[in-house]
Amino acid sequence: MTLSYADALDYLYSLINYEVQRPERYAPDVVSLERPRALLAALGNPQERYPCLHLTGTKGKGSVSAMCASALSAAGLRVGLYSSPHLQDFRERIRLNDTLIEPDLLASLVERVQPVVAQMEGLTWFEVVTALAFMAFAEHAVDVAVIEVGLGGRLDATNILRAPLVTTVTSLSYDHMNLLGNTLAEIAAEKAGIFKSGVPAISAPQPPEALAVLERIAAERGAPLTVVGRDVPFAVGAGDEFGQHFSLTEGALHGTYWTPLIGAHQALNGAVALATLDQARQAGLPLDRRALRAGLAQVNWAGRLEVVRRAPHLLLDAAHNAASAERLRDSLQSAFLSAPERRLLLIFGAFADKDVMGMFRALLPLTNHLILMQPISPRAFSTDQLADLARQSGYTGELHSCPAASEALAYAEALATPTDVICATGSLSVVGEFRSVLGLPPARAAYLDEQTVQLLQNRLP
Repeated sequence: MTLSYADALDYLYSLINYEVQRPERYAPDVVSLERPRALLAALGNPQERYPCLHLTGTKGKGSVSAMCASALSAAGLRVGLYSSPHLQDFRERIRLNDTLIEPDLLASLVERVQPVVAQMEGLTWFEVVTALAFMAFAEHAVDVAVIEVGLGGRLDATNILRAPLVTTVTSLSYDHMNLLGNTLAEIAAEKAGIFKSGVPAISAPQPPEALAVLERIAAERGAPLTVVGRDVPFAVGAGDEFGQHFSLTEGALHGTYWTPLIGAHQALNGAVALATLDQARQAGLPLDRRALRAGLAQVNWAGRLEVVRRAPHLLLDAAHNAASAERLRDSLQSAFLSAPERRLLLIFGAFADKDVMGMFRALLPLTNHLILMQPISPRAFSTDQLADLARQSGYTGELHSCPAASEALAYAEALATPTDVICATGSLSVVGEFRSVLGLPPARAAYLDEQTVQLLQNRLP
């Protein structure tokens, strides 16, 4: 009997899902590479039929992965992109040249994998979904796949990759401490678990204690390490509410680039993406400066300081830890709140395992009116809990609770004047719920349909 797409999703969500309920510990007896390794071996190791770029990090790994996939596509290659989590549609996780995997293909792959999974104990949702992604890319005969780690690195199911073209660690900060460690050194050790012998490794600029661990593990494994900012100098250029310029000041890819992703931190992510792509180029992939420029300028990555409307501005941002909230704060100040008449109406929801106080310290000093919501997840803070934390953080401004995204949006829009800025943030789940309420299509950033941005893209150097 042929499986339907709906039945395929029901089957997948019947498996152990650590995205819904985090494991008690991140250790081999709980999160194991042996299970996905055995599963992929039984499926013929499809992940070994094409070259891969393997990326991890705390902040920016999704943006860097999307930039890499976009540039590879601009070079005329067939490209697979595996990322997580999704915002609105499960199929966002598995993309082929920026097109979501077809429902029928996903269902047929699930049907093929079911009898194999039935013979193995303890396989988790993410391990099976990772296998499906590898199978889909083999089915489509991709020229290259960009693979984003789900959690950590050392024990992540994606780490069954034996010899990627390059491994990349984006910016590290505190997140998932109960699983990955309470220090940046411990977190870095987990992330560096993707380094492979003889495989070039790229790192974003890191705090000294994290960088020291990355350097040590890279040396132990014989993985040549390139650190962006040190070995690949870059400069942050002009940025506004339409995008960000930056430049590489030395090396084969020196020159000026632009991305529609907003904020100075996207200049850093762009530099990390270019350093990663340069290693792929040196490994033989046909990448030239034109493809790199076009790929960064055309990258499609929703929910990262995404401008959905103007007058008033409505922004969606997936900041979900203190460091990403600080970057959001800086971008809001520089690109949206420079005029004194502009007020910030902040819609905020978050999960209970997140550093909400750290996020509030960054964002609430800018906030004129705080609107609290509760994401649809068993891991979410209630609005009452968030209100208590906001007051504990010293916030004395206007505060209102609207648990549902639709209610929160309606309240904010009724309150806003044309010069105001509404920003919804706190988690990827918040962004996904708002995109659905707004009727935005999955996996298509709003800026791609904006004429002003298209004109800016056409004026690239």
